[in-house]
Amino acid sequence: MAFQFSLAQLTVLNTSPAEIASMAADCGYDFVSMRQIYMGLPGEPDYDLSKNRALMKETKQIFAAAGIKLLDIELARVFDGMDVKKYEPAMETAAELGGKHVISSIWTPDREYYIAKFAEICDLAKQYGLTVDLEYVPIASVKTLAETVDVLRTVNRSNAGLMVDVHHFHRAQDDVAELVKLPEEWFHFGHLCDAPGEIPSDRDEMTRILREERSYVGEGGIDVASIMNAMPAMPYSIELPNLKKVKEYGYREHARRCLETAKAYCSGRGVTGRKG
Repeated sequence: MAFQFSLAQLTVLNTSPAEIASMAADCGYDFVSMRQIYMGLPGEPDYDLSKNRALMKETKQIFAAAGIKLLDIELARVFDGMDVKKYEPAMETAAELGGKHVISSIWTPDREYYIAKFAEICDLAKQYGLTVDLEYVPIASVKTLAETVDVLRTVNRSNAGLMVDVHHFHRAQDDVAELVKLPEEWFHFGHLCDAPGEIPSDRDEMTRILREERSYVGEGGIDVASIMNAMPAMPYSIELPNLKKVKEYGYREHARRCLETAKAYCSGRGVTGRKG
């Protein structure tokens, strides 16, 4: 089957919403996935459209002219001392641009606290017609599929979903047999990339690879096809940061190669998504 693909912000980090939309359209993507909640990471620009109406207007014009759409925004993190209401402007932006999903992840070990805050995020997002898709990350507090399922079953919100990044799934050493068991309605989109098959034991090295050196799909050691086939067919946002490739090719050519390799892999491996 033909999958739909989105260009994720982390793949081309230092691009404005207008630039990423134009780039995605030129490369043949169906969607863009934009960072609209500023995280303050080293070298990360702040392109908050809720504070920049001129850039919002330009982005809308590119969307309309190029036929590109917004898939999701990130990242509604759960962390100690957070104020969920601070995520509302980004949710308003997502709704204004026709987006459907917000990515969340959990960075505090206090289960009672993160359950309550994740539920609050879901309730706020529902007012804007958005799902909140929980991504587990190997360097975060909720770092496995089982822990994520616990959150989703406990909060029991109709707009809560599971967002699987194949890199994180592999690093967590999760089992596709467990993925197959999960409700189809939890799945709205996924994150696609590849990485070396060997899992780093050092946290800093794991962090470096996930932020700076992921591989084109099919060029790493992850059994990407098995993971994709354990989930329903759905759009995939290609989140593939690789500083070396960007330095060699530039953002636009790197984004194009991300898409070409993903399409070739899915076609060549006969990836269809979960059946039945």
